[in-house]
Amino acid sequence: MISSDAVRARLAEHVTELGEGAWITLAREAVEEPDALAARIVESSPLGAETLRIGAREVLTPRRTAWHGDPGRVYAYSGRTFEPAPWTAPLVEIRDRVEALTGVRFDSVLVNEYRDGRDSMGWHSDDEPELGPHAPDDVLIASVSLGAHRRFLLRHRRRGETHELPLGHGDLLVMGGTTQRRWQHSVPKTAKPVGARVSLTFRLVRPRPA
Repeated sequence: MISSDAVRARLAEHVTELGEGAWITLAREAVEEPDALAARIVESSPLGAETLRIGAREVLTPRRTAWHGDPGRVYAYSGRTFEPAPWTAPLVEIRDRVEALTGVRFDSVLVNEYRDGRDSMGWHSDDEPELGPHAPDDVLIASVSLGAHRRFLLRHRRRGETHELPLGHGDLLVMGGTTQRRWQHSVPKTAKPVGARVSLTFRLVRPRPA
């Protein structure tokens, strides 16, 4: 499995170093025709609100989600285990574009649909043990944002330092190294009128033993 260091070297001129082995890179409008692709994804993915366990409580996700990937790329978080739905044509199209830019052939993707400003994502890190190359010290995630811009926040776990990135309209954000160990991220609610947004977080998942 490729290391995120190789990806960082490939994208070196666009990398922002966050320190402690964490880094991100942002390519604006890396995916063409983002609105049309977002509509095709919503039509073809089995999107729905998921029930997740947060401590002793079960709550519905404040957005609609779907998990797609290669066979065997099972993903578990917040007390739930997700079997991958097959890749759809628009997801393959975007995955191939991301591969051309990063050099990585991602094997799975989490689709998040934010219908308006009331849909959101709370503070969390994508540091589940099955994520590659080697969670939590080396996790590689490529996030593509389609549709309206939303505030994407990064917050250092210990220092509280924050970075704000407005993401949308085909932007590609790559997070690598120790970003998931050292930082959390969120998409907060907003009372401002905003359009729909589809977020695709491409991942590497180690298949479970048979």
